[in-house]
Amino acid sequence: MSIAQKQTATQSQKLMIFVLSMSLYGLATLFTELIPKFQVGVVEFSVEYFLFIPLTLAMLFDPLSAALGAATGELVFSEIMLGQFGGLGELEKFLTVTIGVYIAGRLVKDPKNRVMVGVAAISGTAAQLLMGTVVDILKVQLAVEDFEAVAGLPESVFATEGFAFLNDLLFSGILFCLLPTLYLVPKLYGKIEPLLGMAPRTPDSAVSGISPKALIVCAIGFVCAIVAELAATAGMSLIDWEAEWAESGTALAVGMVAAAAVAIIALLVIKKNAGKKAAVN
Repeated sequence: MSIAQKQTATQSQKLMIFVLSMSLYGLATLFTELIPKFQVGVVEFSVEYFLFIPLTLAMLFDPLSAALGAATGELVFSEIMLGQFGGLGELEKFLTVTIGVYIAGRLVKDPKNRVMVGVAAISGTAAQLLMGTVVDILKVQLAVEDFEAVAGLPESVFATEGFAFLNDLLFSGILFCLLPTLYLVPKLYGKIEPLLGMAPRTPDSAVSGISPKALIVCAIGFVCAIVAELAATAGMSLIDWEAEWAESGTALAVGMVAAAAVAIIALLVIKKNAGKKAAVN
């Protein structure tokens, strides 16, 4: 098999990337539940997510598999495993996370280029946060949801949501998305791809670059996210449930153990497959 062929992930390799992204990001989102929030004036400092995990995988491997895996991991481990499911309301976060991570992964042609990795990481994070901000503004503007003013800020949904966007981007976006990704991608490049039987991504790799078709698909996905969230807020959430033990310490512990177990199994399978290929070669 040539290097060009190895750069294109097979279905089994994409599945492993999906599972790895799902379990690791799912574990990370559960971990954020344990980190306390603190507020200084109108500024709230909180760890929203460790998006650097799927961002790193998307830039090194198949972007779509890593993006879908991250969105699925958050849904399964930090929502369903904690005993809650918001029906259509969950679709908005699922789609925006997928789109943000996918865009970041496609932007990187050369993972050794730290500048491009940094631009892609902050662009993907900003895209995800901006889409969520637009959805929140539309809910108020379309009178689907009441506007809750924040003390100390102008009583405008644009000012409030815009401030929240910048706050999340400059705090969580830089500390827990940009900086770790900027360090991990060049550090891991060329070292973990062989474990999946893949050659490292190069500037000529077919998975790099955002085509007009990909932009159109992302735009359609964002529209679906808006419609789903508006419908859920208006009371048409379809399947919406919350268990008695929702968000309990036991549920959190079980979720973390389950996510860690899936991640360990995935890593063991990857290591075993790498060992078989090494023995054959």
